[in-house]
Order: sequence, then C-alpha cells, then structure tokens
Amino acid sequence: MADRYRPRSAIQRARDGNPSKTAIKEGVVMPRAVLAEPDWSEIFKSSTDPAVESANIRCRDVASIEWRRIVPILEVSVGIGEVDHTTVKDLCVCVARIDQAERDLSERGLMVAAERGTVKNGAATIATQYRSQLARYIRELGLSPSARTSIAPLEEDEESDVWD
Repeated sequence: MADRYRPRSAIQRARDGNPSKTAIKEGVVMPRAVLAEPDWSEIFKSSTDPAVESANIRCRDVASIEWRRIVPILEVSVGIGEVDHTTVKDLCVCVARIDQAERDLSERGLMVAAERGTVKNGAATIATQYRSQLARYIRELGLSPSARTSIAPLEEDEESDVWD
C-alpha cells in the first residue's frame, strides 16, 4: 500500500496523468563538493580478537564499496555538498553493520542458546534498527523514487561537463 504522506515520484505522477495538476516542488541546490572517502579504519578499529578483526575488515570493505557506489551517483544527480559527508558516511556504516548482522544470523541462526534456554539472536534486532536508520538516510539523500520528487535537478552550465 502506498504511503499517503509521502509524495509520489515524478514518473508515477506522469503515468497517472497528474490529475491534481499540482507542480512538483523545487528543491534546494547545495554548493557542489567532491567528497573524500573516510578512513574506515577509524570507524571500524583494529582488534586483537581475530573474530572481531575479521568482522571489522569486512565492514571496512562493505562500507568502502557502498561509498564508491553511491557518492558518484549523488554527486551527479543532486550535487551533494560537504555538509552531506557525515550523512553519507553514516549510511555506509549502516550498510556495513547490516551486512555484519546478516552474516551473524546466517552463521548462528535466528535462535541461539543462552543461559536460560533458546532466545532470539540479538543480531536480528540490531539489523532491524540499522535498517530503520538506513531508510531515513535513503529518504534524506533522495535515493528512493519517492524521495527524488523533493529534489530538484541541478542547473547545468552549457560549458560545464558533469564528467570533468
């Protein structure tokens, strides 16, 4: 069921014929910036415990892959600025932690043995909380179809090239 409080994407409105004939809102344009990838080893610190260290190494890799996947898209599509650096970094951390929680769920299962019997794996709760936060970041950065309706396209100079 569609969320009645969230605007529909421009494509959906065009497909439906935009029966209300309301204009699509213009968004705010931030000064462009080329965001430098964070040092993931500062966030996912080294550990003497081999199990923790291997998880942190994978988190660094997953966060880096996510950064390299979404930052170029955001730079071209909405022109992210330096003020967005923390938000994008946190999004990548969320993706890495979801990956870590899902791996734990795959290895140990949904139910784990504890002092008082079998209980729900805590990684399931952690994954749910990170997914909730990830959905907020996706909305804030315009990475979903409905979120893109609130972001105006960049005004391009005829002389400038996106790929320069």
